[in-house]
Amino acid sequence: MSATPTGHETLAALRAGGMVGAQRIDLRGAGLTEFPPELFALADTLEVLDLSGNRLSALPDDLHRLHRLRILFGSDNAFTTLPPALGACAQLEMVGFKANRIAQVPDACFAAGSALRWLILTDNAIEALPDTLGHCTRMQKLMLAGNRLAALPASLAGCEQLELLRLSANRFAALPDGLGRLPRLAWLACAGNPFNAALEAAALADTPIAAVPWAELTVGERLGEGASGVIHAAQHRDADGESAVAVKLFKGEVTSDGWPLSEMAASLAAGAAPHTVRVRGRVAGHPAGTDGLVLERIGPDWRNLAGPPSFASCTRDVYAAGLRLPAGTARAIARNIAAAVAHLHARGMVHGDLYAHNILWRPGEALLGDFGAAALLPEALAPTVQRTELRAFGCLLEELVAHSDAPHALDDLAALRDACLADDPAARPTMAQVHARLVS
Repeated sequence: MSATPTGHETLAALRAGGMVGAQRIDLRGAGLTEFPPELFALADTLEVLDLSGNRLSALPDDLHRLHRLRILFGSDNAFTTLPPALGACAQLEMVGFKANRIAQVPDACFAAGSALRWLILTDNAIEALPDTLGHCTRMQKLMLAGNRLAALPASLAGCEQLELLRLSANRFAALPDGLGRLPRLAWLACAGNPFNAALEAAALADTPIAAVPWAELTVGERLGEGASGVIHAAQHRDADGESAVAVKLFKGEVTSDGWPLSEMAASLAAGAAPHTVRVRGRVAGHPAGTDGLVLERIGPDWRNLAGPPSFASCTRDVYAAGLRLPAGTARAIARNIAAAVAHLHARGMVHGDLYAHNILWRPGEALLGDFGAAALLPEALAPTVQRTELRAFGCLLEELVAHSDAPHALDDLAALRDACLADDPAARPTMAQVHARLVS
C-alpha cells in the first residue's frame, strides 16, 4: 500500500488479513454498500473506525462485538435511520453521521450509562430526538445544525456536562426550555431558525455597506478555509487606487455552524466591532452568483492563539507546547476580546464560537474572527444566550492564566474567570461588566 493508503487499499488489506492488531481503520470512499464482516476479527484492538463517504445504509445489530470501539464515523453515506446498534457499544465516545438522509433516531441509539461525549448529526432530516438522549450524561458536544428540529427532549436537562451545542438551521420557534440553565453550556449556535429569521433578513437587506463589484477584485492565493467558506488574498481596485484585502467566498451549503447566509447577516450586523476583522464590503456580481465579503487583510505578524479542539480534548482548544504569554500580553488579549464581545452583546448578538482558535494575536493586541456560529437574537432571548457565552469567556481567561509566564500577576483575571464560570448562569456578570473591570 502507499504511505497514506486509500479506503480501497485498506479494504483490500483487511480482506487479505493484513490488518491484524490495528487500532484504527480508515475505509473512507471504499465503495462499501455493506459493513465488512472482516472488521470483527479486530474486535480486541479496533478503537477508531471511519466508514465515511460510502453507500452504507445500515450497520450490523451485533456491532457491539467491537467492544473496544471508541470513535465511529459514518458521514456522507445513505443512512435514513441512525443505527440502533450504536446504543449497545459501551465504549463509544464519539459518533459522527453528518450529511446522510437520517430522519429517524430510535430510542435504542442511546443506552443507560452511555459513554458518548461527542455526537455529530449535522445536515440530516431529523425532526425529533428520543428521550433516551438524556442517558448521555457525559455528553459534552452535540452538533445538530441543518436538521428539521423544532424541539429538544426534556431529558436533555440532565446532560449537565454539555458544553457545545449547535442548533442552527433548524425549525425552532423559540429557544428550547432549560438550555439557559445548563451549568456548563458555553458555545451555543442558534442562527437560521424561525425565531431569528426576520432579524437576519433585515441585516442582509438593510445594513448599509459598500457593494464591491467582482470586476474590481483580483483574487489571489488561498489564505484559509473554514466550514462556511474560503478566504483568499485579493487586490481591490477602485477610483481611489488599489488596496490589499481579503475576500471570503461562502460555500452555500449548511455547515457544522449553520447557514453561511446567517454568518453573513451576523458579520454585517456586527458593524464596526472593535478588535474584530473589519468588513469592508459585500461582493457584488460574482459570475457564479456566489455570496462573499470583502475583509481587511491581516498581516503575517498575526497568529492564532491556539489550535481547535482535538478528539481527546473534545471541547477545549489545543495550545502550542511550551507557549508562555507575558502577563501584560495575556491581559491585553482578554481586554481586547472582552471589548469585541461586549460590542456584539450590546447589539443583541452572540459570537457562538468564542474560542482561542478564532483569536488572532500579536504582542499587545488581539482580534476576534470567524462569525460562522454568530447569531442575532430577539431582545427577550438575548440575555439568556449571552450568559452562556460568559462561560466561554471564562474558559478563555482560564487558558490565558494557565499559559502565562507569571500567573501570580493575573489575580484579577483569575477572579473574573471564576465569576464567568459560575455554575448558575444567572450569577455570571454581563460582558459589559467584565469589560469595565478589565479596563478599570
